[in-house]
Formats: sequence, structure tokens, C-alpha cells
Amino acid sequence: MTIRLTVAQALVRFLAAQHTERDGTRQRLIGATWGIFGHGNVAGIGQALVEYADVMPYHQGRNEQAMVHAAVGYARQSNRLSTHAVTTSIGPGATNLVTGAALATINHLPVLLLPGDVFATRPADPVLQQLEVPYAGDVSVNDSLRPVSRYFDRVTRPEALIPAALQAMRVLTDPVETGAVTLALPQDVQAEAYDWPEEFFAERTWVVRRPGADPTELAEAVQAIRAAERPLIVAGGGVHHSRAEAALAEFAETTGIPVAATQAGKGSLPYDHPQDVGGIGHTGTATADELARTADLVIGVGTRWTDFTTASNTLFAAADVRFLNLNIAPYDGHKLAGLPLVADARSGLTELTDGLRLHGHRVADEYRAAYGAAKAAWERRVDGAYAAADPDARPTQPQVLGALDAVVDETDVIINAAGSMPGDLHKLWRARSYDQYHLEYGYSCMGYEIPAAIGVRLAAPDRPVWALVGDGTYLMMPTEIVTAVQEGVAIKVLLVQNHGYASIGGLSESVGGERFGTAYRFPSDDGPYTGAPLPVDLAANAESLGMRVLRARTVRDLRAALAEARAADTPTCVYVETETADTVSGAPEAQAWWDVPVAETATRPSAVKARELYERHVSTRRRHL
Repeated sequence: MTIRLTVAQALVRFLAAQHTERDGTRQRLIGATWGIFGHGNVAGIGQALVEYADVMPYHQGRNEQAMVHAAVGYARQSNRLSTHAVTTSIGPGATNLVTGAALATINHLPVLLLPGDVFATRPADPVLQQLEVPYAGDVSVNDSLRPVSRYFDRVTRPEALIPAALQAMRVLTDPVETGAVTLALPQDVQAEAYDWPEEFFAERTWVVRRPGADPTELAEAVQAIRAAERPLIVAGGGVHHSRAEAALAEFAETTGIPVAATQAGKGSLPYDHPQDVGGIGHTGTATADELARTADLVIGVGTRWTDFTTASNTLFAAADVRFLNLNIAPYDGHKLAGLPLVADARSGLTELTDGLRLHGHRVADEYRAAYGAAKAAWERRVDGAYAAADPDARPTQPQVLGALDAVVDETDVIINAAGSMPGDLHKLWRARSYDQYHLEYGYSCMGYEIPAAIGVRLAAPDRPVWALVGDGTYLMMPTEIVTAVQEGVAIKVLLVQNHGYASIGGLSESVGGERFGTAYRFPSDDGPYTGAPLPVDLAANAESLGMRVLRARTVRDLRAALAEARAADTPTCVYVETETADTVSGAPEAQAWWDVPVAETATRPSAVKARELYERHVSTRRRHL
């Protein structure tokens, strides 16, 4: 039996019938579709969404990149088991997807992209918004999505949709391969009718697997852990993707091994767990970084080992240090010349715990006492950073976080991606639940926070969701405030004004760049962008987009505004200007290095001095072979 539908109608109907299942729980794979319509998709996907509005929810976006961020936020909050699709027109609508696609793929988060494409039949050449490539007639701007997609196909014939759609679902649900998936849809093909087999629209359930470890690799891993005297666990985002937090806690409690966390892995253990020692790497705690410097075995669980985590390969300094990498992706399992344990994080941790329990293995009491005391000392530093001696003074950025910390509980979700705040949060934030800490630091994309907050709130409608943004990030992408207002998505935006790119300003100063071009200021006789701050009222801007705004001038004001915003049932912004406009934050300084190359030759003293310091740090870098 067949049914006659357009390609776009068939795709929407197909997507509505796809499900995932893991651990016996089943959910829709594509929960909704975001879209901005133009001539390249309005008569195809646009008409199909109207046709099947009863089975495919639709969200109206304002910026194509932001729509991808919202879908990614939804996917992460849904533990990668459900996501959204995003449809755009051809031309700039399609190319605006590239940044969001890169973010999704780098963070291993599923999102389905459905950009319109130029005519497959070529009735006129070129058509509006077509990129002409003299050496290749089959290239369009959508090809820019190829390197940032885990799967890409251009559906130039109706019958080609069947294998393309099935392959797209396979990749979206693969815990190793998942990321952005792109199906480019020529605008004429979208509207073309075809007789589809009814089986194509049958409900399908894609089982998300939990592979266990190879017995030989498992035995070697158990032996390596038993031989270690100062082991350290580094929890990455794979712990959350696998929902392996309980298995990690059992492993840590059984063995006594301390657990540090990457930006993506923070919250794998709650901050007050005895084995939790906080963030690791350039933005980590002194406790975790000192443990890393002296560790003889580093057990990575679901981490990609980025340069922020390894402090650009200067952090793990013990002469005999070895790495054990528990990762579902073989590519990551072999990094740093590590002993691979290729498995799902939950399965692998459970098997390791069982293997070590047979031997009664546990680290020495002295080791546990030492890192416990160091953790307590760091918590006192956090208390000091959060405290405000004068509640009627303008807050520092850590005091802003301290005020927020005082009003949230384990149900709140905080979202951040770029600027100085990721570093402060990684060092200072006290994560109370496994999904409270939502940092996008694989791509560290300015503008992610507000649309991602919408996606998170759609996935978790009963939870308070906070987008933490600086002024630089806010100006990148405030557009989806309109979407939140339109759909009644009651996100909370904490908008911190420090008059420029303060994070990069601090980095610029440290590498001899003298904060050039990083401040939002008028020109002056002392140089460009060194005069008075710009008279930009970001609170008024948010208000003009329909958001309720609470202005806070002091620490006392801020505490009251945050409490009021948390209780609000409409989109609400808390706006605060921090106390120091020319310093990054006032938080504890970096506890480990990060490699940002400094000019090898320069005449300005600041750059010469920065180069000398850079060479000293570079001399400590090592390759783990």
C-alpha cells in the first residue's frame, strides 16, 4: 500500500513517528520543529507543518543560529534522547545554521537541520540567493554544513528521502556519532509528490545502547587502578549523557578516589559529596589541580581531554603518570596514550566497581584525609568570594554568583557559555543536582545562553531556568527573548553589565595585548575605546522586547531581585552592573595555565614581559606518550 504525499509532508509525518528507548523508557525523538520561513521552505516544509500540526509542534524563531541553540538546549536537558528539528530557507537562513551546527557536533548533542536548497531541476540558473560555483554545478551554500555535521545528505529525488531519513535517525541516536545532522532539501523537491510505502510511516523505536567493556580491557583497567597510589577521576560530559552519576558515586565511595570535573562534567557528583573536589584544569580549583599534578593514574570518564582540562598539557606533571580512559568513543578512549576502556560510562563504571570490590580495593586513609582537608580549605575561599562586606555596595561578579547561590535549590538550572563567567562558575559554583550546571564550553559560543534556556525550559517546564549572560554575549543574540515572551516560556535572564569583553580584556592584558579593542567605550586622547562607557541601556532593550526587568544596583537589591525573579511565572530579567568594570571578576586566579601564544618579537614592554612568562610555561609542557 502507498500514500501520495509531498516530500516535505512525508518527512514531517516520518519524524513524528520516531522514538528512542533507553533503560526501558521510550520518548519521541523529534519533539518539535523550529522554523523561520522564506521562499526556500515556506511552500514545502512550511505547508507540511500546517498539514500535520496535530502531530508535529512548531516553534517560531527569530534567528536561525538561535533556533539551533534552543534545540541543543532541549537535547541536553533530555539526555540526548529527544531533540528538535530546525527548518530554514535557502541562502542566509541556511548559512546561519553553521555556528549552531558546530556547537552541537563538538558537544556531541543531537539536532536535525532541514535547510532549503536551490532547485534540483534547475529551471532557472541561478535562482535567488544561489551561490554560483564555476567548477561544480552541484554545490550550494549548504555544503558549508558538511564539515560541522555528523551526517549530511542532499535529497535531490523524492525516493532518496527514505534512506536519507533513516540514516539521519541512526546518527542522531548513536551515542558515539551523534551531533548535527543535515538533510538539505531543494525547494522544488520539497513540494514534489510521490507514492510512499506506508511502512515508511510506521512507528520506529531506536534503542540507545549501553555497551559494556571488553573483558581484557576491563581486567587491565582494574589492575591499573589497584596499582595506583594517588589516582584521580576526571568526570566529563559523558557521565551526564549516560546518566552515570549514581554509578560514579558508587565507584568513588567504594574506592575513595577523588572526583574532579570538566566544565561539561561538573555536577556529576553534588558539590558536598566527600569525593567531589571541584573543577579541574585552567578554570579548576586548587584542590583538583594539585591532585592532578601529583596523580599517578588519571581516570577519565566520558571526557575529550580538551586543553582547558589538561592545562595545555602542563597539568599532569608526575613522572610516572598514566591515563585510563573510560569512553564510549574509541577515538577519545585512546587519547593521551591512555589505557582504553571502551564502554558506556554507566556500564563501565559498574563493571569497574564490581571488579575492584572483589579485591576490597580502597585508597589510603591519608590520601582521603589530605584531599578532604584541601577541599574544605577551598570551600572557605568560595565563601570569601561570595561574601559581601557591604550589602549596599555594587557587587563583584563572584558576589553576583553568591547571591544567586543563596536563592536556588537543586531544581534550578543555570546556563552559561562564554566570557569570564564560565571560569568563575567552574571554580565557585556549588552544583546541587546532576543537571543544574549547564555550561556549553565545547564551542564556548556567545549568544547560546538565552535560546538554550528556552530549550531547557521546554524540556523541563516545571523547573526554574537561568540564562547567565554578560553584556557582550547579550548583544550577540537577545532576539529569542521575543520567542520566550510570545510562547510564555518563563526563563530568567541574569544580565551582568561590565562594559565590554571583560574576559578577553583580561586575557589580552596577560598576553601583551593591553586590552586593545575589548572595552565598550568611546574613543579618547589615550587611544581607541579608552574613554567613558557607552550609554547603552541593556535593561531597557530587554524590556522593549517584552521581558519584565528588575534592576539591581547593590548586593542587597540583587538578592531581592533574584528571589523575585525566581518566583515569577513570566520571562524575567535581572540586570546588574558589577563593581569592577576593568577587571575580569575578582574570583580566585587561575590555578593552572592555558596556552595562548604570545608574540615572539615585539617592542612594547607588555608584550616582551608576557613572552618571557609564556616561554617559562611552555617549558613545562609535555606530550603523554
